[in-house]
Amino acid sequence: MFTHIAAELKENLLKAVQENPVQGLLLSGGLDSSILAFLNPNIKAITISLKSYGEDAKYSKKVAEFLNLKYYHSEIDIEEAIESIPEVIKLLNCFDPAIPNDLCVYFGLRKAKQIGIKKLMTGDGSDELFGGYSFMQDIDMLNSYIKRIIPFIQFSSSIIGRSFNIKVYQPYLNREIIDFALNINSTIKIRQESDKIFGKWILRKAFEKSLPEEIIWQDKRALEYGSGMNILREIISSRVNRAEFEREEKMGKIKFINREHYFYYKIYMDIFEKIPTPKRDEKECPSCGAGMQKQAFHCRTCGNVLYAL
Repeated sequence: MFTHIAAELKENLLKAVQENPVQGLLLSGGLDSSILAFLNPNIKAITISLKSYGEDAKYSKKVAEFLNLKYYHSEIDIEEAIESIPEVIKLLNCFDPAIPNDLCVYFGLRKAKQIGIKKLMTGDGSDELFGGYSFMQDIDMLNSYIKRIIPFIQFSSSIIGRSFNIKVYQPYLNREIIDFALNINSTIKIRQESDKIFGKWILRKAFEKSLPEEIIWQDKRALEYGSGMNILREIISSRVNRAEFEREEKMGKIKFINREHYFYYKIYMDIFEKIPTPKRDEKECPSCGAGMQKQAFHCRTCGNVLYAL
């Protein structure tokens, strides 16, 4: 039974990739983007890392060599990354703490623009559909949860891509792939293999003979960690005056997660001057007061999550 489902998943993903030909791929060397590289080995693959940090380059180079990809690896220094934060905040219109993750996407798409790519793929959506996040192991009705979040998930690659005039395609969010993921049992999304529990188990099984074992059975790396951009968090926090942060925090207008969050907020306010109030058909974010879709669980302005499950 699993063999049939794995074969169907592989066929559906190949179809999703072939239906929308692109020239480039943001390659982290993780499972999701490596599968897309396998399905389109003539693609130009781009990897971004903070200089001297992160593991993505190691894995992505292994994939590039295995598939003989045309491969581009750009290393970003710390100051360039920090100096680019206002541009990313302006593009995304938010002060979400996920900015280090978004910086990696920004630099990847910037590199794509530089080498003439107009259409590009990302592995966005795979974790959400196939149980890639560790917290999903604790959700009893996983498919119901996934179905609930699907209408509200949004990835920075689409927004940033438009600013570079690059069309970003996300094969895992193809309607047929979404329907397929919602109609398979969650027990084959999160499953034990060799005494270890893996998310995206059926996805791994579908391509286990197509890519090196080290790629297929690797642990999930969040993009900010794989790229090394997470190093920026401590540096940014150190640049925020503690007394200033505590005064702002006591005012209680915004529920800040930490000093880093406040750093992004200050830049946001310098650019936009105010937080958008709810429209007639929206609810108010309890953390920042911005408008949110009524059924949404994540504020796209401040990044706060209202509930996890």
